[in-house]
Amino acid sequence: MTLFGKRRLKPPSTLVFLVSLILAALAVASIFYPIPTIGHFFRQHGFWVLAVSYALLAAGVLLRRL
Repeated sequence: MTLFGKRRLKPPSTLVFLVSLILAALAVASIFYPIPTIGHFFRQHGFWVLAVSYALLAAGVLLRRL
């Protein structure tokens, strides 16, 4: 028996993957480059943006309809 029981993992949808990728890329890029308009938010909350990005990706893998 696996950690998740008999649940099968699936690849995330393209939309979920792209949103997660864009959020993570913006959070990392805001550390090194000034991003106009939204850079201030990503600079202040970079850790949480990355956490939400990876949580979204994990939910896309674990949940069927996401």
